[in-house]
Amino acid sequence: MSAMPTDVVKDFLQNTAPDKVQAAARRLVADDATYISLNFDNPELKKILPWTGTSKGQRPFIDTGTRVAGYWTIEEFNVTELFGAGENVAVFGSFRYRSVSLGKVVTSPFSIHAKVRDAKIVYFQFMEDTFASARSFSKKGKWTIKTDPNGPEFEV
Repeated sequence: MSAMPTDVVKDFLQNTAPDKVQAAARRLVADDATYISLNFDNPELKKILPWTGTSKGQRPFIDTGTRVAGYWTIEEFNVTELFGAGENVAVFGSFRYRSVSLGKVVTSPFSIHAKVRDAKIVYFQFMEDTFASARSFSKKGKWTIKTDPNGPEFEV
């Protein structure tokens, strides 16, 4: 009997530590899986968070788990909701990471949309507050922002 899609995703998320992620990916991720991390393709963000964008195969799952643990100390990773319908699985939660390079803490919500077929993840889209994540590596400098066409500029 095949595992439920929600069980497959839950199993993967419980095994993303650097010493476990490769075995989990080999066991739970299809060879040709699509992995979308944070955006489809953003070269500027990829300079800060190299795992971002759209990739194929098991390797992006492994690399992301390994790199995230190298860039941040994972202080909390909490799944608050995980449910599914057919092959689709939705996951919602939050995390708190501390950047290794600067010691800055970021707290972010996250969401995942996954698809599971034949007990293997075939699609995985992970979203988070990328502004906050990237800012955890911000050492100096400010951006001048103008969002409201009728409002003032401001700095962040």
